[in-house]
Amino acid sequence: MIYRLSTLALIGLIFLCSCNGQKETSKEMQHQYTNDLINETSPYLLQHAHNPVDWKPWKPEVLEQAKRENKPLLISVGYAACHWCHVMEHESFEDSTVAAMMNEKFINIKVDREERPDVDQVYMNAVQLMTGGGGWPMNVVALPDGRPFWGGTYFPKDKWIQSLEQVHQVFIQDPKKVEEYADKLAKGMQNLDMVVPNTEEASFTKEDLKNSIESWSRYFDKGMGGMNRAPKFMMPNNQQFLLRYAFQAEDEKLMEYVDLTLTKMAYGGVFDHVGGGFSRYAVDTKWHVPHFEKMLYDNGQLASLYAEAYTATKNPLYKNVVYDILAFVERELTNEQGGFYSSLDADSLDEEGHLEEGAFYVWKKETLQKLLKDDFDLFKDYYNINDYGLWEKGNYVLIRKDSDENLLATYQISAEQLKTKVIQWKKILLDERSKRARPRLDDKTLTSWNALMLKGYVDAYKAFDEQHFLDIALANANFIVAHQMQEDGGLNHSYKDGKSTINGYLEDYAATIEAFLALYEVTLDEQWLDFSKKFADYCFDHFHDERSQLFFFTSNEDASLVTRSMEKTDNVISASNSIMAKNLFKLSHYFGDKRYFETSQQMLNNMKGDINTYPSSHANWLDLMINFAGNYYEVAVVGEDAKEKINALNKNYIPNKMIVGSEDSSKIPLLENRFVAGETYIYVCVNSACKLPTTEVKTAIEQMDPKL
Repeated sequence: MIYRLSTLALIGLIFLCSCNGQKETSKEMQHQYTNDLINETSPYLLQHAHNPVDWKPWKPEVLEQAKRENKPLLISVGYAACHWCHVMEHESFEDSTVAAMMNEKFINIKVDREERPDVDQVYMNAVQLMTGGGGWPMNVVALPDGRPFWGGTYFPKDKWIQSLEQVHQVFIQDPKKVEEYADKLAKGMQNLDMVVPNTEEASFTKEDLKNSIESWSRYFDKGMGGMNRAPKFMMPNNQQFLLRYAFQAEDEKLMEYVDLTLTKMAYGGVFDHVGGGFSRYAVDTKWHVPHFEKMLYDNGQLASLYAEAYTATKNPLYKNVVYDILAFVERELTNEQGGFYSSLDADSLDEEGHLEEGAFYVWKKETLQKLLKDDFDLFKDYYNINDYGLWEKGNYVLIRKDSDENLLATYQISAEQLKTKVIQWKKILLDERSKRARPRLDDKTLTSWNALMLKGYVDAYKAFDEQHFLDIALANANFIVAHQMQEDGGLNHSYKDGKSTINGYLEDYAATIEAFLALYEVTLDEQWLDFSKKFADYCFDHFHDERSQLFFFTSNEDASLVTRSMEKTDNVISASNSIMAKNLFKLSHYFGDKRYFETSQQMLNNMKGDINTYPSSHANWLDLMINFAGNYYEVAVVGEDAKEKINALNKNYIPNKMIVGSEDSSKIPLLENRFVAGETYIYVCVNSACKLPTTEVKTAIEQMDPKL
């Protein structure tokens, strides 16, 4: 049973707030204050190091201080690119009166949710139980032992002061009621993470998949793509699964919906038409106006999605999107060591020196007319410098509405001429934009997000055979090995300024295994396969729950929190457990390991009820289900031309296959005794039976049936 608790059950006076407030321009920080965050490396924490609030980082000794002083913990969680986090900082945390009250009555802890996703996950669960929703900034008040009893998201200054005064009063005057409520809430949080083992025989059918699609499709936006609501998130795992299912089930209507979604996303203002890359989400239904923060994890997954979609459809728009994403990442989010930075802020300084959301990205009509001269009329129709593209304060967010073909006849130009003009426009505007004050960069490198971007580069290499993409992928993989690995073979989560100290979470292992397996499939370098196996075995030793067969989010070597959570539901990033289940499925084929296969199967079986009830929140689990419901092919390529033939295979969209290969003899079970000097053979196997070996890629493709 999951408890839905209301804070009103605790006190009738306290109300929760997660409302939108009015934006406030930035003011010059007066550095007369310095708190303990000055010693941290997280850019988000350092942004708060000169607040008058006596912020402390999340550390065991801080919790001990709260117990000694019998003060409640005030835990405030955000991230560097979060717009409303900055608004609340300017309104409340930079205010000396607010800070004085917070310092007197609370032990104040600032948490970077990207650096400490374990802390974020625990308290986000609490806020969702208390309020029915969540988001960032997230603010929670907890007992000195860490058990929460009150929380919310963004608070305007007056409501923040009023709420904290009331919370503290109840903490002092009625500690028994607070203790009882915190205890009930902790039990509710533990129930959230409980997985009941499914003792029925594992069975995954085409009918299960079809029913999930039928249930899910009721919420499709048939006009603009995505889900029929605002805000709109891109949800790459949703679209990757729907693309795959539509292709394998030969569902033309669903394929049209996926194409609509990918096209509208690429046309929308959520995509940066000047510099490439996607913002985190759009606030409206037409993908127009984002919150402008650009996250590495979105762009890594979207590079993979559009690369796969191009392979399936050969739509040139998708290719352009992938190249623009990767150009942006290489230009703005890549360090000299091959690592990828985390994000760019939504806010930057406008012409008046005020911190404004989107100031770096938006355009005035007069500016565009001056820059583009005679091309402006064509440009304004192409990017809708009209009511459709207008945002606020006379600013336009570039957005496409029509395909190129609709403009060619109107302006009597060729497709090649239009393509040349678009390239010229982008160069002109990118040069002009480079003169503006840039958004702040979060320059920490997170292992999990780096792995997502690494896979994006690998998938782009598979689709387009660009050696440069593979070179960047290899540089990043070597960065992870050199800087994110521990001496015992485990992974660290975050790296900044030469330091990598936070112990890795399941998301780090799951994403890295997935990326390294993808890298192995295109390089045939067995070290990436070996690393993947070692990381999987490490997860069994430190994260695995024998009862549920799923994996905890935190290692058994980490300090305990209120609960030890399990990440099961796919969100904007797939759940670490769903990625891990897919990894184990593939590893079971590579190594013939029964434990890997049975664990993957039982993990999926345990999630079956949730998948059927909420398919859109379990897209990556559904992607695994296709592997069990239909044929899954092992493709072994052995011989001196193995890479060449694999590259040719990868030009074809065959989502129900894995590749194993070698240019000479190998001890990998699927390759043993298959090397023949002077020849390169392709072996297609399914259900422990192999087709006749062939030297022709075309023949090998014909031996695989993608249909469900």
